[in-house]
Amino acid sequence: MAKQVLTHGVVVGVDGSSCSQVAGRWAAQEAVMRRVPLTAVYTVPPVPTAISPLVSPGGRIPDEILAAQEAEARRILSDAVKLAEEATAGAHRPEINSEMRLGRAVPTLVDLSKTAKMVVVGSRGRSGRHRRLLGSVTTGLIHHAHCPVAVIHDEITAEQRAQAPVLVGIDGSNASRLATEIAFDEAAWRGVELVALHVWSDADMSSVFGVDAAAVQAAADKTLAEALAGWQERYPEVTVHRSIEFEDPARHLLEKSEDAQLVVVGSHGRGGFAGMLLGSVSSAVAQAARVPVIVARQR
Repeated sequence: MAKQVLTHGVVVGVDGSSCSQVAGRWAAQEAVMRRVPLTAVYTVPPVPTAISPLVSPGGRIPDEILAAQEAEARRILSDAVKLAEEATAGAHRPEINSEMRLGRAVPTLVDLSKTAKMVVVGSRGRSGRHRRLLGSVTTGLIHHAHCPVAVIHDEITAEQRAQAPVLVGIDGSNASRLATEIAFDEAAWRGVELVALHVWSDADMSSVFGVDAAAVQAAADKTLAEALAGWQERYPEVTVHRSIEFEDPARHLLEKSEDAQLVVVGSHGRGGFAGMLLGSVSSAVAQAARVPVIVARQR
């Protein structure tokens, strides 16, 4: 199978909402750190011809509707590019591109994720009413994207937490390896410390004969040490703080995220992080955290 060429760098979905504006600024700064292009994407949803009273009997959409859609798309993309330029002023500015795509947002962004380093989206779009509920686009992406997805909330800016550490959830599974790599990269680029959290579960404890407290602690230490092995040698500039907790990984990640600038989680896991994305830890953290969350999906 031919290897996919990563042409889009960091892709950010924009819709003109305040949350997508924050996501756009964060994505621009991410592109600067990664030294890759930034691509702002606005999707123009198809007009439902079967129900629209403005569509002609032959199914043709009036030119004025198409023109209005295109004008709105160009305005939103122009604003997104300006925001990205402002966010990267004084830095080694990345190549900034914009694309208007006809189609629904989730399949469009999922398709673009095949050739992107990362897809960035706001936690909710223009139709989002409740902060505690992820938007449908965000939910679709963290389930189906082919690259890491960054979910950006609009409550705490990067500047407010610039010196705070990066937090990563580690469970020893293959899935958390990518999360660990991303977390070390992010901490190194930002020049901050890394907090590595492992949550020990009942399932893990059952494998320890007699559930001896010292044995449980030793086993948890071993899991975390093995998961971090080699990474600290590759990133000697990153100071790592290890943390072990017991039960309820989402709660512990959310509590520790209050002292972090970024959280990185795997798309699924085992033990304390079982089902990490599909209805469990990753979605819970992406939904409730007040700081950016990267869900480490891969091709």
